[in-house]
Amino acid sequence: MARVSLTPRRTLFFRIMEWYSKRAYGKVLDPGRALAHHPRVLWADLRFEQSVAKWNRLDPDLKALAEMATAASIGCSWCMDFGYWVSRERGMAREKLVDVPRWRDSDVYTPLERDVMEYAEAMTATPPTVDDDLAARLLGRLGEPAFVELTAMVAVENLRSRINSALGLTSQGFKDSCDVPPAARRSTASSERAR
Repeated sequence: MARVSLTPRRTLFFRIMEWYSKRAYGKVLDPGRALAHHPRVLWADLRFEQSVAKWNRLDPDLKALAEMATAASIGCSWCMDFGYWVSRERGMAREKLVDVPRWRDSDVYTPLERDVMEYAEAMTATPPTVDDDLAARLLGRLGEPAFVELTAMVAVENLRSRINSALGLTSQGFKDSCDVPPAARRSTASSERAR
């Protein structure tokens, strides 16, 4: 349960953010509702996220895996839910997204993807536990610009996940809207058998 109300004052700024959020995501994002209690924090966050969205040196799938591995390490269900939805909308394989919390035991990842998730976890640890060998492997495979972006993305996701977790924000059901619900699967299977 959220530790702050998700019904901030309905200022003009909040109403604009609410309109945009509904238009872009189908609902008002809880982090936006929570941060709207301090409009300058919300405004800074929105501007920051707009800048982050323009970073393009790291492969989007690697970026998504780094973000989700970070969120899983912190335990942010909101970020896991939203990250799953964003990545599925972009066309990323469901299996890779579902297996993030148990990536070490999964066989769906490439060695590079495994290194990215290991790096995200090592960076997220307190204190960070990044070792030179892992950093060198990533640097060699990604190049300096993408490696710097990976490092920055893990730090950004730490910011997001820690804010959301500390504010008590939990998943908003984004994942449910991009997976076919079990009842719909049964209905489809029954219809196909009837043919």
